[in-house]
Amino acid sequence: MLAADARNFEAAWKLARADYWLGGHVPEAERRRFFERGIEAGRAAAALQPNRAEGHFWLAANMGALAESYGVRQGLKYRKPIKEALETALRLDPSFLEGSADRALGRWYFKVPRLFGGSRQLAESHLRKSLTYNPGSTASHFFLAELLIDDGRTAEARAELQQVLAAPPNPGWGPEDDEFKQKARRALDAMKEER
Repeated sequence: MLAADARNFEAAWKLARADYWLGGHVPEAERRRFFERGIEAGRAAAALQPNRAEGHFWLAANMGALAESYGVRQGLKYRKPIKEALETALRLDPSFLEGSADRALGRWYFKVPRLFGGSRQLAESHLRKSLTYNPGSTASHFFLAELLIDDGRTAEARAELQQVLAAPPNPGWGPEDDEFKQKARRALDAMKEER
């Protein structure tokens, strides 16, 4: 659809979203191709409608996934454009996708080393802010749990992982919810083994 009409905003951001999902679920050797195409589609959407959050958010999501696929050292080159795109999405529509820009910024501040702008305090603040838009977000609770585990706050982390498991099904996030529930079970099992 986008190739047929390069000025189709809906097609551009939806292609970026689809490429992000596919890139996370295809064999590892094929992932970068989807993320790179998602970046192109996200850039196109952001250029077509710069005052809408969709293009900026999916551009950042694909860049973030591509950066993670390269590892910390090489992935750091994407940190500034990812942060800028997420901050733009947040400024344009803080409630977009139930606080997804705050959730992604929380992840950004957690994953980026402090020397390059990362901050545990800002990570936690953004993750908790994202939960004000969707208190049952399995992604936000799981990412917050990862931060808490990393900080040695295991009781709080365990409570967040329990929130993931207890979250009611969200029709708009079905496959993602299932994945985060599986990850939460594994994390809780790993915490039991460490005792």
